[in-house]
Amino acid sequence: GVQLVESGGGLVQAGGSLRLSCTVSGSTFYDRVMGWFRQAPGKEREGVSCILMSGIVESYSDSLKDRFTISRDNAKNTVYLQMNSLNPEDTAMYYCAARFRGSRFCSGRSTDYDYWGQGTQVTVSP
Repeated sequence: GVQLVESGGGLVQAGGSLRLSCTVSGSTFYDRVMGWFRQAPGKEREGVSCILMSGIVESYSDSLKDRFTISRDNAKNTVYLQMNSLNPEDTAMYYCAARFRGSRFCSGRSTDYDYWGQGTQVTVSP
């Protein structure tokens, strides 16, 4: 089966940076839509960004698009989320997701994705 494993989360001070990684195994990766989502306590899961196999990206938050950058390395079966200028509002569980069975268009809706990683916690201290 398809497996996604996130890494790179942790505790960081406000203004700092983190790079999250998500490695996919169990199937081909090159043509799959990949997305990053996050969920903070008491809030609904929200889409962060999405990337196509070509490298074309979409952001689902105007407040994040200038600070968070999604990228992928198809040769390594890995997608990344570079997070800069972090603030405490960014504290959340961050999830990597893959759209395998549906279309190959980007989506910011969690229901459009078929496989999910276990999540990696990002905590930003003041």
